[in-house]
Amino acid sequence: MTNFFKDKLGQGGYGIVYKGKLQDGHLVAVKVTQASKGDGEEFINEVASISRTSHVNIVTLLGFCLEGDKRVLIYDFMVNGSLEKFINHKNASQANQQLGWNKLYQILVGVARGLEYLHRGCNTRIVHFDIKPHNILLDADFSPKISDFGLAKPCTRKESNVSLLEARGTIGYIAPEVFSRNFGQVSHKSDVYSYGMMALEIVGGRKNHEAEMSSSSEKYFPDWIYRHLELDDEFELNGVTNAEQSDIMRQIAIVGLWCILTNPSDRPSMRKVIEMLEGPLGALKIPPKPRLYSPPRLLSYSSTTSLA
Repeated sequence: MTNFFKDKLGQGGYGIVYKGKLQDGHLVAVKVTQASKGDGEEFINEVASISRTSHVNIVTLLGFCLEGDKRVLIYDFMVNGSLEKFINHKNASQANQQLGWNKLYQILVGVARGLEYLHRGCNTRIVHFDIKPHNILLDADFSPKISDFGLAKPCTRKESNVSLLEARGTIGYIAPEVFSRNFGQVSHKSDVYSYGMMALEIVGGRKNHEAEMSSSSEKYFPDWIYRHLELDDEFELNGVTNAEQSDIMRQIAIVGLWCILTNPSDRPSMRKVIEMLEGPLGALKIPPKPRLYSPPRLLSYSSTTSLA
């Protein structure tokens, strides 16, 4: 099925993904997880979480195998790969022109719909905990699919907060309350924060935790975005060539800034995010200036670390 595991699509802390083909010719992505990680906890999390879902913006799990130390997940193959490869941080203008601001906007709306479904549409509410461009896959029509549920946490619909014994996620996208309860309770609003950081990364055309600014006051990536909005800067370097594109960029930036407010209760729900994205730009107000928050650099790629 995988041609002896020769066609590798990607590799990370989760394991390795290979391209495969079923007997009927259907192309699939075969995810081989690392057997040593968490005694299979992430594998079980992924199967348990994704099996509860059915949505156009969520990847479809076709099958899985758990036999001894062999842990394999089989998904539909996404021909256009991940959103990350279309956010070219070395040449943001070229990357944004390749997809276009209208398509980037549609992708963000699709991801928001997928998250709103996870938070409100499932019988069991699911918090993903690892929303980032790498985990947003694109099909042949560039319709986004949320993937990689290894760090996901299901909770009942009656529960508003999530109990965690460890921090989980990827540097640059982790909500502050996931590291310290002094910022508030962990909930579905933690996914909202990650979504906001991803939106700002698209606008800024660079990885939010690798922004290279000239002055220390601008080293916090959202603050850099905020300054551009205050100055009514059209971000010409990011492929904005007309008023329509400028409006789309500005709308995404404002929504992103609302999503990353430090207090979780101040962030919009994903349902509200969709309303803000699809509503008129004139109805949006720029949120309060973000408080400086730089997460401790404890995590690499997608992982968990104990809070005990």
